Amino acid sequence: MTDFKAIETFMWVVTLGSFRGAAQKLNTTQPAISQRIAQLEREVGVRLLQRDRRMVLPTPSGRQLMVYAEKLIGLRSEMLAVVGDRSAMRGVLRLGVAETIVHTWLSQLIKSVNHAYPNISLEIEVDITSNLRTRLLAQEIELAFLLGPLTAPSVSNRVLCDYPVGFLASPSLGLGTRQLTVHDLAKFPIITFPRKTPPYEVVRSLFNRPDLPPMRLHASASIATVIHMAIEGLGIAVIPTAIVESEMTDGRLQLLSTDVQLPKLTFSASWLASPDTVAVERVAELAANLARGGVIVDGPPQARH
Repeated sequence: MTDFKAIETFMWVVTLGSFRGAAQKLNTTQPAISQRIAQLEREVGVRLLQRDRRMVLPTPSGRQLMVYAEKLIGLRSEMLAVVGDRSAMRGVLRLGVAETIVHTWLSQLIKSVNHAYPNISLEIEVDITSNLRTRLLAQEIELAFLLGPLTAPSVSNRVLCDYPVGFLASPSLGLGTRQLTVHDLAKFPIITFPRKTPPYEVVRSLFNRPDLPPMRLHASASIATVIHMAIEGLGIAVIPTAIVESEMTDGRLQLLSTDVQLPKLTFSASWLASPDTVAVERVAELAANLARGGVIVDGPPQARH
């Protein structure tokens, strides 16, 4: 009798286009993947996959089987989500995160996932949005918290939060006593997100003007570095105020009053739609609740005796 493991393996080989990708996704070895596919082909009596250069593609029979495989895996996931014990959900979820999220509520999310789904392990990678998007579409990560939402085929999005962006500086610069114009700000080095990010481009366009002094724009992929440089008085940081609340409270940084309006940063949870995304969607739901300021106290139901 054909089992779900073989069908699931077949679905991921077709979806990812390789035995190696399926092995990584299912946390097993390529020989194990090959064995499951061979077993499935013996049971159905037809060839299901063929290699085309470096890709693995389904045969006509494989394409037919794929329709049923997606339905079966989707129904199984739906069944487990409705009637199953959430503590039984297990596996590795590869999560990509923009650094702003690291400095706000990521640690709370990890605690919530550990509490609600103790058998789910998180592999977390921090990167800029453009790289996270590339990795998500290449299926190197299953879930991304990034500047979004993403517009791409098969991508599902859930808006998480909006963060206002402000101009922040050390009190040692003496800029906190009056409203500042863009000409006032341009007299100082500006410190912000790295190149190839939307915030960097906004800041660059704001200060790259002929009527302003030559632009001195320091970019860093490390938000901690940006914050430290601003505290040391090396320039004005242009970052979300939410990530420096403690520095503003203790007086190491102050939010400057300006007549410059900067767009908010909208963060989304994004993932590739597939029949087996229950764990991804549950973690995205936890993230959305936390990002809105909610407190997660919900855990797996207690077993009844």
